[in-house]
Amino acid sequence: MARKYFGTDGIRGATNLSPMTAAMAMKVGMAAGAHFRRGDHRHRVVIGKDTRLSGYMLENAMVAGFTSVGMDVVLVGPMPTPAVAMLTHSMRADLGVMISASHNPYFDNGIKLFGPDGYKLSDADEEAIEALIDGEVALAPSAAIGRARRVEDARGRYIHFAKSTFPSDLTLDGLKVVVDCANGAAYQVAPSALWELGAEVVSIGVSPNGKNINDGVGSTAPQVLCETVVGSGAALGIALDGDADRLIVVDETGTVIDGDQLMALIATGWARQGKLAGGGLVATVMSNLGLERHLAAQGLGLVRTKVGDRYVLEKMRGSGYNVGGEQSGHIILSDYATTGDGLVAALQVLAEIVRAGAPASEVLHRFEPLPQLLKNVRFAGGRPLEDERVKDVIAGAEAELKGRGRLVIRASGTEPVIRVMAEGDDKAQVEAVVDRVCDAVRVAAG
Repeated sequence: MARKYFGTDGIRGATNLSPMTAAMAMKVGMAAGAHFRRGDHRHRVVIGKDTRLSGYMLENAMVAGFTSVGMDVVLVGPMPTPAVAMLTHSMRADLGVMISASHNPYFDNGIKLFGPDGYKLSDADEEAIEALIDGEVALAPSAAIGRARRVEDARGRYIHFAKSTFPSDLTLDGLKVVVDCANGAAYQVAPSALWELGAEVVSIGVSPNGKNINDGVGSTAPQVLCETVVGSGAALGIALDGDADRLIVVDETGTVIDGDQLMALIATGWARQGKLAGGGLVATVMSNLGLERHLAAQGLGLVRTKVGDRYVLEKMRGSGYNVGGEQSGHIILSDYATTGDGLVAALQVLAEIVRAGAPASEVLHRFEPLPQLLKNVRFAGGRPLEDERVKDVIAGAEAELKGRGRLVIRASGTEPVIRVMAEGDDKAQVEAVVDRVCDAVRVAAG
C-alpha cells in the first residue's frame, strides 16, 4: 500500500509547506497518540529535536496534539536521534518522536517516530497513523488531557550510555580528536562524551543558530574538518550529521573515510574478539564491491538490502546480524542501539585505533574500493524505467559488467530522480555504462 505522508525515514519536507506545517505536526501528534494509547496506564511520549529554527514551532504543535488525546509529553530538547530512541525505551514511554530532517538544510524538517521498544515504526503502524491523520481522532475528556514537562538530565543520561559502549579496559588519554557536530543535535553531547573518556577534543560545528545546521559542516561537508584535523595535528576527525545518526571519519592526513571502510573495520574487529553475530554484516546495494570482496577474504559475508537504514535494520533483526549500515555513514550496532548512532559507532572506531596503536590512516583503510560512479537523472513525470528502450540498455550494461562489476538503478523515494550507479574493475567502462544508461533514461523521460 502506497503511503501518503511517510517516506523511508518518517515525514519530511520544507517547513511551512505541506506536509511539514504546524497544523500537520499537531495532527501527527493526535494520530500517533491515539494509535499508541493501549491499556489503562498513563501514556507517555518522549520528544527530541535538532537545532533547526522550525523545531520550536513543530515541537509545540506536537505537544498540543499529544496532550489533546491524553498523552503526557517528556521534552528533552536538542538530542541525537539515537538518544531519543534510547530514552523512549529506558523511560518506558509508549512512543518517541525526533523532530529533524537529518542532513538536510535548515529550511527542511521532519518527524521520525519510535515505538516503545526504541525501534522505528513498522509500515503497518505508519499506515494506521496515516489513516487517523486523514480521519477523526477522539479527543480526551477535559480531566484526562495530558501534561508536558522537560527533563533536564537527558543529555547526561545519553552521555553515560554512549560512554558505556566504549571498552572499559581502554582510554582515549592523549588522543587529539576533532569532532564536527554539524551545528546539530549532538553539539553538546558528543564533545562531552569524548572529553570524559580522556580525549583532547577540538570542536567545530558546535554553535547552532537555528539556520546553520549542516551548512558547510558535518558529515556531508567534511572539508572544514579535513583542514582542522591537519592544521591541529589531530589523530583523526569525526563528523556527524544534523541528528547525529550518521558518521564519517577523517584520518590524520585529511583523507575522508566512508561508512563502508568503517563497517569493515568494526566487523573484522568484532569478529576477532568473537563478538560478531551472523558471520558478516548487512549493507545496502550502494556499498562498494570492494567491501564485499574484503569481507569474503576474511571469511565473512555481506548481505545487501534496499537503500534505507530501516531495511538494513529489518534484515539484521530477522537474520541475527549485529553490524550493518550504509556507505553514507549510517552504522547500526544492534548490541548497543536500535538505530544508527554516529557517536557510538565513532567510539568503536576509536577503540580499534587505540588497540592497534597505529596511525588512523593505517587502521581505517581496510580495502581498496572499486571505481564507483553515481549520477542522478531528474524527470518531470511518468515511469522512464518501464520504457522498453531503457530496459534494453540496462540489460546490455548488466551483461557487460557481469563478473567484473555491478549496476544499481533506482528511483529516489523523496524526489523525481532516477539514480544510476555502477562500479567495476575498469573505471572507463564504469563511466561509459553510467553515461549510456543516463542518456537512455533522459530520452525516455522526454
